[in-house]
Amino acid sequence: MAAPGAHTVVNIGGGTTEVAVMSLSGIVGCESMRIGGDDLDEAIIQHIRKGHSLLIGNRQAEELKLALGSTVLLVGPSEDGPLIHEVKGRNLINGLPRSIGVSVHELREALHEPMTAFLDAVRACLERTPPELAADIVDTGIILTGGGAQLPGLDTVLRNWTNLPVTVSKEPSHCVVLGAGRAMEDPALLRAMAASP
Repeated sequence: MAAPGAHTVVNIGGGTTEVAVMSLSGIVGCESMRIGGDDLDEAIIQHIRKGHSLLIGNRQAEELKLALGSTVLLVGPSEDGPLIHEVKGRNLINGLPRSIGVSVHELREALHEPMTAFLDAVRACLERTPPELAADIVDTGIILTGGGAQLPGLDTVLRNWTNLPVTVSKEPSHCVVLGAGRAMEDPALLRAMAASP
């Protein structure tokens, strides 16, 4: 990111998502929101609670998100399939354990609001990018980092939505820590980052 061209990094953590346009080791523009991978899980939990009177845990929501994520994000509304994934939890009416099948359509409904907020944050940051740097981004694209970057199909959705190249970093869950470590080892890089707005 020390090169003169611009790069866009989208870091999707558990509780927040940060979008940054970077150039010359500095941040040119950024957008941060309090929506992350945990919020996707919570949206699933609440949707199933309201729609089925079934309380599921975080693990079941995460499994559902990962199992159907690419289908939900990539398949059009007319291509919804039948009940394709089973989730288990506690029936809120009688307190007994129960399992249900969750359709692609239901999961898409549950994830609509947080995914829209995510895409809006990316758009807001890109819209404020100076034209000369926006030209660089056409070539360099977007790099996804953070645990949420591992959601199957997210890179394709972002690629289709922005018409930009989108890459998931090699170790998305460790990028922030590795970058912080590198900055601590390079005082000049740390000063350049501290000087950026």
